[in-house]
Amino acid sequence: MASLRDIKNRINSVKKTKQITKAMQMVSASKLNRAQRHSQAYEPYTRKIKEVVASIAASKTDATHPMLEERPVQKTAYIMIFSDQGLAGGYNASLFRSFMQTVEERHSSKEEYGVIVIGRIGRDLLKRKDITIFDEVTGLSDQPSFEDIKNITRLAVDMYKDQAIDELNIWYNHFVNPIQQDVTEKKILPLTDFAEEDQSNQSYEYEPSEEAVLEQLLPQYAESLIYGALLDAKASEFGARMTAMSSATDNATGIIDEQTIVYNRARQAAVTQEITEIVGGAAALE
Repeated sequence: MASLRDIKNRINSVKKTKQITKAMQMVSASKLNRAQRHSQAYEPYTRKIKEVVASIAASKTDATHPMLEERPVQKTAYIMIFSDQGLAGGYNASLFRSFMQTVEERHSSKEEYGVIVIGRIGRDLLKRKDITIFDEVTGLSDQPSFEDIKNITRLAVDMYKDQAIDELNIWYNHFVNPIQQDVTEKKILPLTDFAEEDQSNQSYEYEPSEEAVLEQLLPQYAESLIYGALLDAKASEFGARMTAMSSATDNATGIIDEQTIVYNRARQAAVTQEITEIVGGAAALE
């Protein structure tokens, strides 16, 4: 049976852990609020650029672009967004598990696909599985700017334009609420989702031509989809970490309460034993 000192040390240790998890919970909640504001502020830009591109793509002109044309898929690239740090529950594990299950069903060989990875944890997991990594980004800030991922977004778009890959998909955790993050796969290239878009009543005049506008806007639109997914994933990361730390804090509270009861019982037993010994000793002296 543990001594009173051992029980007391355990209670103090768990109290210190609880202080840490509570602080991390509060920090994650603050970061989540900022990440949500950042993501929401970026949405109007994505909607407007999509509206303009959809207007050209749905028009009856001859304007075309390689990024709008589907071709037989021989090699696929995946952009995967993980976190650089752990302590976020199943945020990284569920994403990786779902991805591996999908590619094993979809591809017969590792030569058919490769990954552009964001996040140290994801990079390490993919390397252990010996999966081809085209490029990687680690050490992003909690509120990343487009400049932080500009190189990999342009690499992905250029790989498609140069026909090094025939399809580009992105995998990330979509933020639903702080306790729910859904693993999401979204096709980035080719851009084929304009047919379902509701066209606005606005009309546009393009200078110098629709083809020239497409040449500039399509890469920017594809890059905006990637950046928007990153902002969404960041909100999911902080939500997952806040929930995980909240659960850890609750567990610590439960352990402290349980061990306090054990400590009080053990101390009561020790006091009772001492009284019994004193009474016994006094009786022996009579």
